[in-house]
Amino acid sequence: MLDLKAVVDDLEGVRAAVARRGPEHARSLDAIAELAKRRSETIQRLEALRAQKNEANQAMAKLDKKGEAFQQRRAAMKEIAQETKRLEAVSREVEAELGEALMGVPNPPADNAPDGHSEADNRYVREHGEKPVQDFEVKDHVDLGTGLGILDFERAAKISGARFNVLKGAGARMERALMSFMLDLHADTHGYTEVWPPALVLDKALRGTSQLPKFGADLFRLAGDWDDGSAKEGAPRRDLYLAPTAEVPVTNLHQNEILEAEQLPVRYCAYTACFRSEAGSYGKDTRGMIRQHQFDKVELVHFERPEQGEAALEKLTAAAEAVLQKLGLHYRVMELCAGDMGFAARRCYDIEVWLPGQQAYREISSCSWFGDFQARRAKIRYRPAKGDKPKLLHTLNGSGLAIGRTLVAILEQNQQADGSVKVPEALVPYMGGLEVIS
Repeated sequence: MLDLKAVVDDLEGVRAAVARRGPEHARSLDAIAELAKRRSETIQRLEALRAQKNEANQAMAKLDKKGEAFQQRRAAMKEIAQETKRLEAVSREVEAELGEALMGVPNPPADNAPDGHSEADNRYVREHGEKPVQDFEVKDHVDLGTGLGILDFERAAKISGARFNVLKGAGARMERALMSFMLDLHADTHGYTEVWPPALVLDKALRGTSQLPKFGADLFRLAGDWDDGSAKEGAPRRDLYLAPTAEVPVTNLHQNEILEAEQLPVRYCAYTACFRSEAGSYGKDTRGMIRQHQFDKVELVHFERPEQGEAALEKLTAAAEAVLQKLGLHYRVMELCAGDMGFAARRCYDIEVWLPGQQAYREISSCSWFGDFQARRAKIRYRPAKGDKPKLLHTLNGSGLAIGRTLVAILEQNQQADGSVKVPEALVPYMGGLEVIS
């Protein structure tokens, strides 16, 4: 969320910055301009009424309490009190509307983020390794996995419907192996602290990381018609959501907290199952494991000093890339343009792995620097030095990596002419010594 004062003080400057994402985003500021004017007028009127009240109190102190003048003053005071009460209610209403309006304004892109309107305008940064040379007819992961008996989409559909999968045998073992491999790499090599967060989150946690209210349609919500016994009598029963990514619970670990400067940076890695309704993706990636309602992911989350935020983006991206490098998978890195970045990001790198079965690069990690956008929503601050006023810190996150898509890349890049798949050397110890899936 943006700072209200900064938006009001430089509305046109903020509008121009947000417009780099597209004209529809600039229009999200229109309501704020009118609400800010109402807010200012209400505050001025309240201040004037309070001044009148103080003057009347001073004047009444000098009057005879039984006199007519005193009674007139007291009647006037009642009118002032009633009008003050009314305006205070108006002020609260306007503040609430402003808060909701600000929730709908995306983060302005960083000045050095590329301009552009779609993925066609994203900037190539680098790539690692070579595309695998396969002198036979390559298969996609669906044909490979079903042929090997490690993927079962038909039985998953029988249980849960479309966009689900059952992993079996070596497929299930590889999913579990990848989770352990990624967490070990990030914790032992890159110094991340591993956490295992809840998979169910409150709406305030989703607001803190900006999934709500903007992306409510993409979430699975558990209706608030249950009670675990913690709610007070008469209190509304709480809603919970299935976490769409570990970014939500892990970032909110420090919601409403003030960290000390010496604690920073704080960097976490976490596994969660992720749940998304994929609203708006009807007809896209309906085949296989690329876009599912439930998938596994290891997430990296940073809390940084503001002056270190952008440099931390490079470290975060490098940590995510290291997973693919250790697994020997070919990929490239693209910097997203202003029009293709996520709602909360200031800058963002997408890591795209090569999938021979699709003859295309597909995103396997999105590494974002949010500035203080999430920290303001979740009220996460730090104290620069002892006795200093707390300031908002900067947050970052990225997948390290999406486990299902990593499995897909292994199947497709390591497939052999006979339909078998070589297990990456780094993963063999996690697979109980298995070197080939056949």
